[in-house]
Amino acid sequence: MVKKVALITGAGQGIGKGIALQLSADGFLVALAGRHLDKVNEVATEINNKGGQAIGIQCDVHKKEDVEKAIQSAVLEFGQLDVYINNAGIAIVDPVEDISEKDASSLLEINVLGSLYGIQAVAKQFKKQRTPGKIINASSIAGYEGFPMLSVYSATKFAIRGLTQAAAKELAKDKITVNSYCPGIVLTPMWDEIDDKMTKLDGREKGSALNDAINSIALGRGEQPEDVANLVSFLSSEKANYITGQSIIVDGGIQFS
Repeated sequence: MVKKVALITGAGQGIGKGIALQLSADGFLVALAGRHLDKVNEVATEINNKGGQAIGIQCDVHKKEDVEKAIQSAVLEFGQLDVYINNAGIAIVDPVEDISEKDASSLLEINVLGSLYGIQAVAKQFKKQRTPGKIINASSIAGYEGFPMLSVYSATKFAIRGLTQAAAKELAKDKITVNSYCPGIVLTPMWDEIDDKMTKLDGREKGSALNDAINSIALGRGEQPEDVANLVSFLSSEKANYITGQSIIVDGGIQFS
């Protein structure tokens, strides 16, 4: 039986690393893309030492040519591609009236255009292979409700939901599904940075913004990367073949839709 291949962007830490470890455990061959080659290589080494097969690829998702080269590298190494995870993203905390043009542009370029470039390049690869494929994008609970101090970040995550729906409608005829996952308060370095900036802006004790966010979760704990990876594992599997165009919340009970 030929093993399936997944490419995960932003795979050097946090949610991306969690997804990479889970998909490898599911039996996928995994290509790990990220801005910092040393970080994705560390994750690849961890997977390989556990008996999986992984490679690291340097990739800045806001550069279209990097995304295309990453897909080519994965196909060259493993022979095909079956699942593409648009996980890479950034968050910048600032009041809406203060966020700079530079920061706003970075959020749009990485979170939205980076995902668009991934969809474009991998759809072409799936069609070239004449195989079904799965595209899975990273949205957020901030893609369902705008969060204060995260205005442009929220806007990018709303945009991912729209991009997911439109791409799903266009690509369905080619047996390509497109979905997204919407995490909540995930205990990763990104949320440490969000807490640090929010508490400085509000003049509060460090850690209080994160604690307040966790206290809002019905299940009573912060989210782990593994919680997100479990949903992505399902969306990557044949069990999700009849699901497309959906943005699925996995947040422990913050947003109820």
